[in-house]
Amino acid sequence: MTSRYRKAPPPEPVLAAILVLLWVGFAIAIPKFREGQNYLEMTKYLVEIGIVGLAMTYVIITGGIDLSVGSVVGLSAVCLGLSWQDLGIGIWAAVLVAVVAGAAAGLLNGGLVVALRIPPLIATLGTMAALRGVALGITHGRSVTGFPQRFEALGRGFYSIAGLEIPAQFALLLLLAILSGVLLARTRFGRYVYAIGLNEPGARYAGLPVDMSKLLIYSACGAAAGLAGAIAVSRFQTAKPDLGISFELDVITACVVGGVSIYGGRGTILGTMLGLFFVGSLRRGLTFLDVKGEVQDIVVGAVLVLAVFVHQVLVPALLNLLEQRRTAKEGAS
Repeated sequence: MTSRYRKAPPPEPVLAAILVLLWVGFAIAIPKFREGQNYLEMTKYLVEIGIVGLAMTYVIITGGIDLSVGSVVGLSAVCLGLSWQDLGIGIWAAVLVAVVAGAAAGLLNGGLVVALRIPPLIATLGTMAALRGVALGITHGRSVTGFPQRFEALGRGFYSIAGLEIPAQFALLLLLAILSGVLLARTRFGRYVYAIGLNEPGARYAGLPVDMSKLLIYSACGAAAGLAGAIAVSRFQTAKPDLGISFELDVITACVVGGVSIYGGRGTILGTMLGLFFVGSLRRGLTFLDVKGEVQDIVVGAVLVLAVFVHQVLVPALLNLLEQRRTAKEGAS
């Protein structure tokens, strides 16, 4: 549902204010939440979700969805582990294998959507189950451990500045966010992305490379999940097929809370980053309150539904109501 009268206000300022209120609330309830190191420690757990969230922003803006990113994380993780352990290749080459495996999975999703015209929801729901099954099958359920110490730098590295430990991988997330934001907001390709989401038939009629753009976007989403899988392996020092379970919930919630429209055509990288910090802060605070993981999933799921309702139903309805009242007043005068 969209407003026929006024353009919806940008959600980023409102979300930023809500995020600050969330921090204040948790800081009052949880003394440990006030510590500066807590916020830096929290970023360490946001990196994998954030990297995939950046790519998912593009997917959703085009009117698509990728439910398979969690399974791609698990598959890429075991590809890294097995290529290093069984094939004997170097650990950094194995990281490249993980990214390439993720990109291949993303290309598969893109092919199903573009070539076979399967709706993204159905296509990626199918690959979500299939890719997780592949990860379990090639490992027979076993984990790979014993990675070299130098590999820890990817997921556990940090810079010590003024007594604070700043996660090194967070710098990678910020760099990717800046590049993604510039690409989306300042380039021709970014305009293609919005045009596809707003009116795909019209974009095709205008001669835009719709199919190629979608293939690139889904492949990039898979590659991002592959990189996230590699970082997760480095952080846990374990490559196992069940990595990334429920991963897609946090990724999609971060995007939608940040104002990326599930109908396509609207969204920003800044909004996704704010949504990422909202979801990460919510989970961090609930963890401090000893809330179990499954209950946290319920809360995050409720936030996702509420965000869709607010962005797609409540705000447009309020805007229409205000416009109708303004029109009525003008007619009366």
